[in-house]
Amino acid sequence: MQDTGVVDDSASTPPSDDRPAVRPEHLGWRSILLGGIVLFVVMTIVMFETDNANLYATVVLVGSFLIPVAFVAYLYDHLHLTTLSFEAVTWAFVIGGVLGILGASVLEPLLLPQFLGESDTLGFRAGLVVAIIEEGSKLAAVMFVARRLVRGRARDGLLLGTAVGMGFAAFESTGYAFTVLFATGGDVVASLEETVVRALIAPFGHGIWTGIVAAALFASSRGRQWHFGPLVWLAFTFVVLLHAAWDGLHVGGVIPLFGLSLSTSLVTVSVVGLLAFVLTYGAAARAARRGATADPTV
Repeated sequence: MQDTGVVDDSASTPPSDDRPAVRPEHLGWRSILLGGIVLFVVMTIVMFETDNANLYATVVLVGSFLIPVAFVAYLYDHLHLTTLSFEAVTWAFVIGGVLGILGASVLEPLLLPQFLGESDTLGFRAGLVVAIIEEGSKLAAVMFVARRLVRGRARDGLLLGTAVGMGFAAFESTGYAFTVLFATGGDVVASLEETVVRALIAPFGHGIWTGIVAAALFASSRGRQWHFGPLVWLAFTFVVLLHAAWDGLHVGGVIPLFGLSLSTSLVTVSVVGLLAFVLTYGAAARAARRGATADPTV
């Protein structure tokens, strides 16, 4: 399958050789991750030692965004054949993440009570509804931020989808941190614990799920038209089931991991999702190399 290229309206003429376009200087994922960890720890210590409540919001933002941003930076650094600019990926992370959160926030209060009934417990049935809403919202956000891009390259869909999903995860984690703070009557420690836990599990959830579906959507589409073929529906159904199992299927024993008590089902879902993402990444990279060999202008 020959790649059709991914260009936005403002892009210049692609290079004539088989090398990817030169990328602007930016911080690598290692610098982002290590520097962010140091910054988070230092700011947390200063906040508690000085009783400076003004630092709380900044600490939560750094903790919530650190790993999602580092994950996307890692993917960008390793997908050398993508023609997407760092600015486009950043736009997807921020705008796509916000739009995904907004869509889910509007739809969930309308639809979820019909499946929860009087219970506050999120079972698999309600988890399935949440998964459809959130995965649909994130995919719609991907389509919005990519509306001016030419489709056809799975690797670009993988990168954009992961950026949108990780943006969604970062904003959602920030919201959860404040929710815990209010629910516990101002317990900052509990709020930061929630931030750290959600940061550690971020690479196994929203980002990789949306990346898988977006890769299938880009691979199935051509030109500037979206095509929802069987591959897209298969990928969407797969990630919806993973998401629903993550939220509402807590069976089996408990596995202690780094001080956390995780259900066997949650660990299984995490491993299956990450494995599927790795396989999608490998398939997208191979398709990109074949396209570059067939067309030296890519």
